Amino acid sequence: MMKKKILILLLFSFTITLISSFNIKPGAGNQKLAIKTIIIDAGHGGKDNGARGDYSFEKDICLDIALRLGKKMEAEFPDIKILYTRTTDIYPAIKARADFANANHGDLFVSIHVNAAPKIRHSKFAGYKTQVYYTGKGKKRKKQTRKVPKYDVYYSDNPSNGTETFIWAADRTDEKEKFVVTDVVSEEIYDSTEYAPDINDPEFKAKALLWTKRFFSKSYLLATMIEEEFIKEGRLSRGVKQRNEKGIWVLQATSMPSILVETGFITHRPDEDYLNSENGQEEIADNVLQAIKRYRTATESKQAISSSQSSVPPTITAKKK
Repeated sequence: MMKKKILILLLFSFTITLISSFNIKPGAGNQKLAIKTIIIDAGHGGKDNGARGDYSFEKDICLDIALRLGKKMEAEFPDIKILYTRTTDIYPAIKARADFANANHGDLFVSIHVNAAPKIRHSKFAGYKTQVYYTGKGKKRKKQTRKVPKYDVYYSDNPSNGTETFIWAADRTDEKEKFVVTDVVSEEIYDSTEYAPDINDPEFKAKALLWTKRFFSKSYLLATMIEEEFIKEGRLSRGVKQRNEKGIWVLQATSMPSILVETGFITHRPDEDYLNSENGQEEIADNVLQAIKRYRTATESKQAISSSQSSVPPTITAKKK
């Protein structure tokens, strides 16, 4: 009789435990949004014109596209905070941009830029010219002449065009840990009067390495989606590029998934015209927006699945007799 009572109590306790495990309070199992804040960075600005085309500057195109993108995102994502590193023609220091993104706990950092390629140098044989030279020394010194080939040098526009999206590379640890400030000039002008990070500071290097490893896969995912959207639009995509030797500093210093979008070549006249047109800027903003929508769906769905797997109790399957 006693054993029977104990068995009943055990069964009752098990039933209560099982029921309570499914009785989740409202909102308790809801995963927080993966993306709550997005930082939009319009490259260059103010004293820094960026690349120059036949009639326009990179800084102006970057700002126009960034503002269009932000407006579209504010309408599409009312539950996400959209912040800008600049909304006018000013030059926020490189460190200030990264600090702004980190201080506001950004979940995505999207930097808008315009690419450039140097003109191509050509030389053409243009006959011969007389060159004077001397032989001997003292009284034996004599003036001599000889014919040498002459070349005319001229330059032509570089045909490089299309889009590419940069992320910070994760393939070489030693390079990831470096902040190659002196090489930033290719994409970012790093003023020597600004704060320069101590690249040998162990704490700084540790943070950089952590951020790179943690956010590489998400940065790569978004960058890939952006290039896919450009392809759908009919643009030439040069692909996703990883940078680790010559630093795009803001990508390394932001503690969140970060990308830098090169929206076209200002040195290629058809690209420059497209980048300056209202239609072109609208299309580029739409392309980036669609990619971010896809990215949000992918990351938040993955997060929800991960959360549900950890919170839902295991299914009890009855053994077949």
